[in-house]
Amino acid sequence: MRFIHVACFDDWRSEARTLLSDEVAPSGVHWSPADNQLGLFDQIDGRTTAEKKSDANCNEGEKPPRVSVPSPFLELARHVACHRDPTRWQLLYEALWRIVHGERRLLEISTDDDVHRLQLMKKAVTRDIHKMKAFVRFRRIEADRPFETYLAWHRPDHLIMRLAAPFFSRRFKGMSWTILTPHESAHWDQQQLTFGPGLPANEAPQSDALEPLWKTYYASIFNPARIKLDMMKREMPVRHWPTLPETTLIEDLIRDAPARVNQMIENHEGFAETGAHYLPIEQDLKSLRQSVNKCRACHLCNDATQAVFGVGPPNARLVLVGEQPGDREDIEGKPFVGPAGELLNTSLRDAGIKRRDVYLTNVVKHFKFERRGKRRLHKKPDSREIYACRPWLESELMALQPKIVICLGATAAQALLGRDFRLSQQRGGIQVTQWSERTIATWHPAAILRMPDKNREREMIEQFVQDLKQGNEIFE
Repeated sequence: MRFIHVACFDDWRSEARTLLSDEVAPSGVHWSPADNQLGLFDQIDGRTTAEKKSDANCNEGEKPPRVSVPSPFLELARHVACHRDPTRWQLLYEALWRIVHGERRLLEISTDDDVHRLQLMKKAVTRDIHKMKAFVRFRRIEADRPFETYLAWHRPDHLIMRLAAPFFSRRFKGMSWTILTPHESAHWDQQQLTFGPGLPANEAPQSDALEPLWKTYYASIFNPARIKLDMMKREMPVRHWPTLPETTLIEDLIRDAPARVNQMIENHEGFAETGAHYLPIEQDLKSLRQSVNKCRACHLCNDATQAVFGVGPPNARLVLVGEQPGDREDIEGKPFVGPAGELLNTSLRDAGIKRRDVYLTNVVKHFKFERRGKRRLHKKPDSREIYACRPWLESELMALQPKIVICLGATAAQALLGRDFRLSQQRGGIQVTQWSERTIATWHPAAILRMPDKNREREMIEQFVQDLKQGNEIFE
């Protein structure tokens, strides 16, 4: 029996490679969880820690052979490694052993007990990352530095700092900050992201000069007509409230809600609905797909045959976002099955991408059209319709957590990259957004098909394929 202690994913991967090289089955390994720290002279694999470190230094050039595994497994493992379940390392190695020894497509068997447990762990970690992005509140601190510094304290459920911190370095690139958690801390100096030990909550400042401004803003956007206290506590767990300055206002805002609603009615203030009113409580892809046909946030649902939700693997790392379904898509209930879908299929093949590996969706889920006799002609959705449908797209992307998002056409690009985005000028450029590490905009295949100039059409197709190839990088 080999006794192995690991503290992070990289440690586990290195040890797993060695074990596979030595043909050590899962039953022959005992994985020690990260919180069981071993001393320098404790036994590991029948040797002391010091002896193992010495051997590693002597054999620095002798690395175990690399093992080829499907990239979705590595993505899964990186998330599961952050879960607090002490059995995670053993479970990961058992799945790895099975994949390497004949069950190459194991992760596609969702009913397998090991796969099911791993997916549940990944889901818990992903949700925890989402909560951290939503609930971290920076406070300005006084420091003897030439630039302002901000600090936040957060208590995640899992060991997610390494996965979550890069988001903050992109989102708040122009400010220096530190995020503290009980387990680990992250530091960004506007150039480099570094990590350090965790610290208790009392190390974080309790308020700053900007806090009253934030409270004023929160109170102004609080909608008393949409209070659902139980749902609020599910989405914003009470344990996070001490670090959220706006939560000190909630009791007063709830108490004043009935009077505020009456005032809004008397003043005829708008209650414009969005798809957020119809989102399910559990916002996984399956629940979203089941709920989308109930959406009545805009008038498009009255004439369309059905809502057309996205399709593709739930672990897709590449997401293509179009404008809206067309006539064929409206009838069949799937995106990109008409002429534009045929061009997309051809272009994906030319770019070296398999359509089955890609998640396809649209900004607007209902077909907007005008009738010409028996024909239904595409009509571009307006800003109100895009705004109403946006929560469905945001929920899809939040559930998917893709590496790359490619916007097809100006509508999708402006929905995710801002209304000032100009496709003709900025096509093919890579931007970092809250939805993915890389967001790219390119032509919509329908726009290419409508191009009357054949030379220009060929040029656009070449550009389209070239832009799609940037998405192929994640599969290589």
